[in-house]
Amino acid sequence: MTAPSSLRLAEITPDNVVTACGVRVREDQNRFVAPVERSLAEAYAARETAWPRLIMDGDEAVGFVMANFAPEEPEPDFRCGVWRLNIAEGRQGRGYGGFAVRAVCEEARRRGEDRVTVLWVRGEGGSEEFSLRLGFRATGRVLGGETVGELLLD
Repeated sequence: MTAPSSLRLAEITPDNVVTACGVRVREDQNRFVAPVERSLAEAYAARETAWPRLIMDGDEAVGFVMANFAPEEPEPDFRCGVWRLNIAEGRQGRGYGGFAVRAVCEEARRRGEDRVTVLWVRGEGGSEEFSLRLGFRATGRVLGGETVGELLLD
């Protein structure tokens, strides 16, 4: 596990966008999560609510996380949530994903939110077990073929 002091989230800028696009998950995980390029296109289209960040360990980009903060969204499951989490191949299992999700939760609390959602596709290599270990629970709802998980913030 990486020392917490070396981890940080970095805003996506013209200076690091190419680095962000270079974050690649394992090939077998591509069916579960969109590539960073698509996420950044979606963030551009939803720039009022999307919150894309590079996960940095010192000077090295080890992942990408994108949250959405849209308190006026009619669909409650899309008001505050983790949209994407891509941890680079060879960097998984080191605590980077947990760090990123906790950072999203901290940002949600700062914005006055009390619930964070995540969606996952069930299947081997997917993020369901990871999300459950972080404290998310399946709600029983399915949106677009993806299971909705929620984490209530204290």
